[in-house]
Amino acid sequence: CGLCASVHLLKLLWSIGRAPAQTFRRAARANPPACLNDPSLGTHCYVRIKDSGLRFHYVAAGERGRPLMLLLHGFPEFWYSWRHQLREFKSEYRVVALDLRGYGESDAPTHQESYKLDCLIADIKDILDSLGYSKCVLIGHDWGGMIAWLIAICYPEMIMKLIVINFPHPSVFTDYILRHPAQLFRSSFYYFFQIPWFPEFMFSINDFKALKHLFTSQSTGIGRRGRRLTTDDLEAYIYVFSQPGALSGPMNHYRNIFNCLPLKHHMVTTPTLLLWGEEDAFMEAEMAEVTKVYVKNYFRLTVLSEGSHWLQQDQPDIVNRLIWAFLREETRRE
Repeated sequence: CGLCASVHLLKLLWSIGRAPAQTFRRAARANPPACLNDPSLGTHCYVRIKDSGLRFHYVAAGERGRPLMLLLHGFPEFWYSWRHQLREFKSEYRVVALDLRGYGESDAPTHQESYKLDCLIADIKDILDSLGYSKCVLIGHDWGGMIAWLIAICYPEMIMKLIVINFPHPSVFTDYILRHPAQLFRSSFYYFFQIPWFPEFMFSINDFKALKHLFTSQSTGIGRRGRRLTTDDLEAYIYVFSQPGALSGPMNHYRNIFNCLPLKHHMVTTPTLLLWGEEDAFMEAEMAEVTKVYVKNYFRLTVLSEGSHWLQQDQPDIVNRLIWAFLREETRRE
C-alpha cells in the first residue's frame, strides 16, 4: 500500500509541477449523455431490499415472465457496460443489468464494512427474490465475476447457468497472486485502494484522466483490436463517476477483500462458461485454465486472442454468439 501510494504521489506532484491549473480542473456535467436514456437498451427501474433497506437501480429489457438473465458489472463500470447484451438477449430473456451496491444510481452506504463480500452476495439473493425469480442465468465481468463465482458457491440452486468474463475462480486468484509477482504487479490497484480518500482523489484529477486512460489507452483500453468506445460511451462513464461521492462506493468493494479471502468453500456445481480476453492487462491468462479444477460440472473455457479485459464491450458480437451457443447447448444436454 505504501509503495503504491508513493508512486501515485509522485505522479500527482509531477502533474502539479507541469500544469497546476489543469491538474485540478473538472468539467461541469449537469446532465447525463443521451446514450444513458436510449430506449433500445431497456427501462430504468428501481427495487428496494427489505433487509438492508437499500434501493438498487437496474435497466431491464425483454418481457416480464421470461427466464431471468442477471448481469453484474465490474470496476469502474456500471449497468451501461452491458448495453450490447441488453439488446441481444432480450428476445428470449428478461435481461437485468444491475448497478451494484455503491455504483451509479444504486444506494451507496458510507461505512466501509457495508461492502463486505457477504453483503454483496446477500444483495444478489435479495434482488432475485424481489424481482420474483428463484433462478437466473448469472453473468459477471471483472469484480462482478468475483460476485458471480461466490453466488455459485453459496447459492447454487439460484443459478441455471454461470457465465464469467475475465475473472478466475476466487481461490485461483488468491493463490496465483501470491505465487506470481507479475500478477501481483497487475493487481497493484487492489493495494492502492486500501488507502482512504487518496485513490478517489487521484481518479478525479485532470478531469478524470485516469478513468479515461483505463478505457482508451493502448495498454489497457477497450477496442485495441475490437470495437472502440464512442465519445458518448466514454462521457457516460465520466458522467456517472464524476457525481459527488461516486468513487467511494466502488473502491470500498476492494477495501474489504483481504478480510474475506481466501474462501472456506470452493466448489462450483453449476454449468459454467468462462470467457477470457487474452490481452487482458490486469489478469494473466494462466488463471483461466486452472479455474476448471474448481468446477464440478460442465465447464467450457474460451480464450479470445484479440480480446481485452473489457471483453463484452470490445468483442460483443463474438461474446454474444458464444453465450448463445453455451445456453442452447446446455439446454439440449439437459
